[in-house]
Amino acid sequence: MHTPDSLFAALDALGITHETISHPPLFTVEQSKALRGAIPGAHTKNLFLKDKKGRFFLVTAVENTQIDLKRLHEVIGGSGRLSFGSAGQLMQHLGVSPGSVTALAVINDTARSVTLILDARLKAFGWINGHPLVNTMTTGLNWEDFLRFLASTGHPPAILAIGEAPTEEASLSEPGASAAP
Repeated sequence: MHTPDSLFAALDALGITHETISHPPLFTVEQSKALRGAIPGAHTKNLFLKDKKGRFFLVTAVENTQIDLKRLHEVIGGSGRLSFGSAGQLMQHLGVSPGSVTALAVINDTARSVTLILDARLKAFGWINGHPLVNTMTTGLNWEDFLRFLASTGHPPAILAIGEAPTEEASLSEPGASAAP
């Protein structure tokens, strides 16, 4: 499994500019709000989900996107309603623990068993932030480089409108969600 340092080396090998800051552990979007002034760009939430057929999905969206988990399977092509993957499944497939879920973790999914879904609204930010496999750091990179990195791992994402437009009133603490400032 990759570490933050080997992830950074992979980004460097692709010629991708990235910026990382260290901070106290962050487990929820609500906790990550304190860093908003220090970190520009899209702040994300990440949902590790499985469908009734046992297929795994990683959904990354703008942090305050309202996602209807009862209907999300219809949008992303899942079979039946979705449930959150277990901590063991998360570690097995993405090599991260709860609270550290990030689209960058697809670097650990060498079996390509996880389908990556990105909320289409992320593109408008131009700069995407995610945990670099641990929740004590946040790494940012531009949208085009983010897509190039994901493709290099064998995970070109499906880019879909997966929820309601972000609002300040949106729920920021869905169970099983992980935030990156």
